[in-house]
Amino acid sequence: MRNKKWISAAAAVVLAVTALPFTVSAAESEEKELTKVTLNEVAHSIFYAPQYVAIEEGYFAEEGLDLTLVTGFGADKVLTALISGEADIGFMGAEASIYAYQEGATDPAVNFAQLTQRAGNFLVAREEMPDFKWEDLKGKKVLGGRKGGMPEMVFEYILKNNGIDPAADLEIDQSIDFGSTAAAFTGDASAAFTVEFEPSATALEKKGAGYVVASLGVDSGYVPYTSYSAKTSFLNENPQVIQSFTTALQKGMDYVQSHTPEEIAQVIAPQFPETDLDTLTIIVTRYYEQDTWKDNLVFEQDSFELLQDILESAGELSERVDYEQLVATEFAKSAVK
Repeated sequence: MRNKKWISAAAAVVLAVTALPFTVSAAESEEKELTKVTLNEVAHSIFYAPQYVAIEEGYFAEEGLDLTLVTGFGADKVLTALISGEADIGFMGAEASIYAYQEGATDPAVNFAQLTQRAGNFLVAREEMPDFKWEDLKGKKVLGGRKGGMPEMVFEYILKNNGIDPAADLEIDQSIDFGSTAAAFTGDASAAFTVEFEPSATALEKKGAGYVVASLGVDSGYVPYTSYSAKTSFLNENPQVIQSFTTALQKGMDYVQSHTPEEIAQVIAPQFPETDLDTLTIIVTRYYEQDTWKDNLVFEQDSFELLQDILESAGELSERVDYEQLVATEFAKSAVK
């Protein structure tokens, strides 16, 4: 009886050992089957936390994608990468796709998923202003954003909604490169305010060089700030890739909706090694509390029309574009469980 047990045990070991290479080989085979996709993002920002959750939690790999993330540093550069084929998917403000369409793009970029629903920048003053009002900007110099870009257009949209003429009532310096305004603010005493993304806004506060007095995301209301797009030809030829990508993103959105800022910060920390966890948590909390992220990725028509209202207000839209021309919702709708 003992011999039979010993033989059975030995056979089990042999079977386990012989099965092991097959299991590893199968895993390697699965890895090889991942579809390579290049995503070019407008900036690498904590503002886009759900995307980094999806990367760090392995959701893209779960959906069969081998994702390469590239930072374009500007919507114009992202769009160029998309048009040239260097990127399969672009992540930027949807205004870039509208501009390209207006200019006669033959293979226009179509927006298939919306990530953020509020602006992600903040107005920073040199002094604490607990009773800040937008009228306080009158007669002051503000370090703003690039003309025609969403940060600057949303800023001017808020000013106009508060009865302030951006051209006549204050001085907006638009000459400084994106990402350099915080340093410029520290060195330029003539500017009373600066418009900053994170982590620059919090960094200025921690140094005692500035104080957040208003959130453009709160004061502008719900705005389709950033979205994912691909060329029409890519969408038509690779619908499963786009669906897999969108499904992975939705998992990131679901995680953000069901976890605390502390938990979100822990997950995305590897994406921001230069930012300590305490600062990261403060920033995630700031975005979390102002309802920055949608609970789904559907780019609704009313959001697209609001975007065009903002472009018109800024004098950047020569003719309105039909929603159906530049937005596809089927992938985002299918991704919602």
